[in-house]
Amino acid sequence: MTRLVRPAALPAVLVVAAATAAAEPMFLSRQHARCGSCHYSPTGGGLLTDYGRALSHAELSTTGDRSAAGPEAGSRGEEAFLWGALGGALGPVRLGVDLRPAHLDVRADSFHETRTFMMSAAFQAAFRAGGWTVYADAGRQGREDGAEYASYEHWVERATEKGLAVRVGRFLPAYGVRFADHTSFNRRSLGLDTDDQIYGAELRLAGARHLVQVAVGPGRAEALLDEEDEGAWTASARGQWDLGGRAVLVGSALYRGETALEPQSGSAGLAVGFAPASRLSVWTEADAQWREGTSGAPAWIVVNETAFEAVRGLWLKLTPQLLTEAGDTSAGVVRLGLAVDFLPRTHWNVGLSFYRDRERRSGLVTKTLLAQLHLYL
Repeated sequence: MTRLVRPAALPAVLVVAAATAAAEPMFLSRQHARCGSCHYSPTGGGLLTDYGRALSHAELSTTGDRSAAGPEAGSRGEEAFLWGALGGALGPVRLGVDLRPAHLDVRADSFHETRTFMMSAAFQAAFRAGGWTVYADAGRQGREDGAEYASYEHWVERATEKGLAVRVGRFLPAYGVRFADHTSFNRRSLGLDTDDQIYGAELRLAGARHLVQVAVGPGRAEALLDEEDEGAWTASARGQWDLGGRAVLVGSALYRGETALEPQSGSAGLAVGFAPASRLSVWTEADAQWREGTSGAPAWIVVNETAFEAVRGLWLKLTPQLLTEAGDTSAGVVRLGLAVDFLPRTHWNVGLSFYRDRERRSGLVTKTLLAQLHLYL
């Protein structure tokens, strides 16, 4: 069963699961439409490739060197792991450290909670050679009952020169647009949160203007590892068509089988992204979500993210969102999100986000302020 976040539970949920920086769809304005161009993971997030690190230095950060050799030359200097201290000693192995300290303030009616905490501290490693990629991360993740040390992604992939690839391991299924904020309704409410990876296999076919990803597995990895729970067979499909350098169309579907605790469920969605200017990108995704045994209309989710680069490395974001509950389109949540992302220098990303969530039925308003520093070393 896909998990709708009930409005009354939002304060507690947001306290322990704030937004994190990952793949950034806003970079479509730079004509980067594929997550796999800058990340080892084809679904985005995690360790940056040499190309991604060099790009962050030469084109994205405020103090980056535009006169540098550019992404084609790979990462060798400031943008490299530990500022290039190891040089080429590791050969085809790439390492990274991901640190995310954060401060969170949540208010709703008489509820108020504030926390300063380490959102995550993870070590990442990848090996790529001869069409093979081996990837793994491990580290500390924040939880309501304290820190948890785990590996959220670990997988092996074999890719051919013709664009066909097979991946096996633990990963997040490809679906829709992977916004950096994992609390977005098109991520958390569809069961695509940071710890919703599956153990499974993914088949990928990439062409000059299209990308198709199909995955299947016996259920969420966390459920399979919990002896008291049961995983639900999961299947997903995502198709992306590049309509030009700055326009993308994405269609997705997700199915989860029945377990002893949850009925069958699924979702289908359509997303459109376009960048009318080099500093402006607009993404909109609409999803329908169903659950077996639920009468009436399915749940509807609509998310928009409009991002504008005011000056180099300083992005302003507006994210209106709508979530209705399955079988009751009069209920749900309306969110207005505002954010500032500042990339002052390579390896640094400073974020300030504000969310205003209003429960449609009761009118209860929850306000969340999140400040975070993302260091990828």
